[in-house]
Parts: sequence; C-alpha cells; structure tokens
Amino acid sequence: MPAPRNHFKAALKAGQPQIGLWLNMGEALMAEIAGHAGFDWLVIDGEHGPNDVRSILAQLQALSASPSEVVVRPPIGETWVIKQMLDIGARTLLVPMVDSAEQAKELVRAVRYPPHGVRGVGAAVARASNFNNIADYAHTAADEICLLVQVETMAAIRDLENIVAVDGVDGVFIGPADLSADMGYLGNADAPEVQEVIEKALGTIVRSGKAAGILTFSESLNRRYLDLGATFVAVGADVTEFAGALANLAGRYGRGKDGKAAGVSY
Repeated sequence: MPAPRNHFKAALKAGQPQIGLWLNMGEALMAEIAGHAGFDWLVIDGEHGPNDVRSILAQLQALSASPSEVVVRPPIGETWVIKQMLDIGARTLLVPMVDSAEQAKELVRAVRYPPHGVRGVGAAVARASNFNNIADYAHTAADEICLLVQVETMAAIRDLENIVAVDGVDGVFIGPADLSADMGYLGNADAPEVQEVIEKALGTIVRSGKAAGILTFSESLNRRYLDLGATFVAVGADVTEFAGALANLAGRYGRGKDGKAAGVSY
C-alpha cells in the first residue's frame, strides 16, 4: 500500500487555484471548525502561532476527516524539525525564510529518505505511516510530500530564479509582511514599491512552472494575485476572522473595543 495521495499537491501541479486560511490559535477545536468551512488548504502555523509538536499533532488529528489539505509551517527549516513534522503526519510543509537555492536544496533533502535525502527512517513508529500499516510508506512518501518554500527577503528575491529551478520544490510562497519590512516598508506591504517586487516575483515563479503562493488580508489584492497566476492563495487567518466577528457582534449592541457601551459614561 502506497502513501495516501496528496490532492493539494496534484491540484498545484495541475494549476488549479487553491484558497486557504491560516490557523494561528493553536487549538484543535478551532482547527476542526475551520476544516469544515470549505477551504482548499489550512496552515497550522508553527512559526508565529503558539504551537509545539504536540499541539500541531492534535490539530492534524482534528483535521483528519477534513477535505482541506493541512499545511504545516514549522518554526524554522531545520532538518530535525522537519523530521518531526513529517513523522507526526504532515505531508505538506511551508518553510519560512528561505533565502537561497542552497537552502531550498537542503530542504528537499530533509523531506526525502536516503539515498536521496537525509530524513531519518522512523516510519515504523510514526503516525505518518499509520503506525506501520502503510507498508510501502518509506518507498512512496516522497511522491506525496509537498514542499513549499517562503521567499520573504530581498536576498531571496535576488536568488529567486535559482530557487524556482530547484528540483523537489513544489511551490514558492511570497511573504509580504517580512518582505516589505526588509525593503524598509515595515507594516506597509501595500506600498507601490513592495507591490512591484511582489508582482515581478509572482511572474518569475509562474513562468518557471512552479506554483506561486501568497497571503494577504485584502480581497482586492488576493484577486489580483490570482489573476496574475498565483495558485495557492491564503485569504485570512482564524485569529483575525474571530476577532473581527466578535467586535462586529459587540458593536451591534453599542459596545466598543474598550468593553464599555458606546455613548455611556461610567
């Protein structure tokens, strides 16, 4: 029995747009709710969310019945971290802060077993192989693992042509927040100078044949990026959606963010 098919990876290869949501709460119940909302992919965020191996595992378990592909973002692209993420069942990884093709090549090696890589062979006791019930897991895992790398500095932009040429990288994701900060526009990813770099980068990725991805909280920008050929686009995050919905509900009853009724003196 081979490793289960990664339909998200297949969709990216086929050029089918995939709409996603960020999961930053670190809570399995919230992840389970999001898993039935209709998104194509969900990112369990280990870089900026309050997550560790066990909380990521709990969310993977909660999402096991979800039709959404679960993407795990580790806190850093270290081989030992990637090994843990893969063994607990992550099969699509979004690795932050990839600044060079050399880094990307090392990440490819990290997700593959020897002799093609350096992933530790521990599948017999891992959730990834359904605890050794997927007999051919070790031989077929690489076919279904989807590796996405994040380009979010000008150093990465300068090496982008080489990054997209790395065999084994399935997609390249642009991080607007960090990129804009690195360009001197902290908190202003909408700046024309930043958008020019982003649009050129998207063009480079799309022309390479690799999937291009991005996250913003602007619907107009998201639709613009889809029009430019971005394939996997995240359109929001659980934290911001939850906070916004609660603020809207409180506001309908005249309550402001300070917890006081609007127009009432205390």
